[in-house]
Amino acid sequence: MSRLAIIAALLLAGCDKAPETAKTAQPAGGGPPAALLYQTRSQAPSGDRLVQGRDGQALFSHHCGYCHLVGGMGTNLLTKQRVALKEAPEAGLLANRTDLTTDYIKSVVRMGKGAMPRQTKVDITDSELNSVATYLGKADQ
Repeated sequence: MSRLAIIAALLLAGCDKAPETAKTAQPAGGGPPAALLYQTRSQAPSGDRLVQGRDGQALFSHHCGYCHLVGGMGTNLLTKQRVALKEAPEAGLLANRTDLTTDYIKSVVRMGKGAMPRQTKVDITDSELNSVATYLGKADQ
């Protein structure tokens, strides 16, 4: 048996040897474990995506939450940056920020920034983005 085959066999044999604390509980009926909250997308708010004035918080949760709610990659990266600036870890959550303007939010969403890819008008319509930017843009209020 080749060295590569032996290494592959050893790696495969150890795949199910995770400590009990690292395993996720199986659902009662079997099947895959439930996804963590930040790994799932919330239900899309009902209604016409092109109508202005919809619930910005619900739209934020649906379109942005899987990265920008607790445990999401965007929140983790922003928290690290904010702590380095001597701010409280809570500043990593966009909903807690008071320094964001609606124009800045729209610009970052459409152009992307750092690890965040730009979001097209198919991903989030201009009307939806206006509602999200109004929800997060506390510096304008």
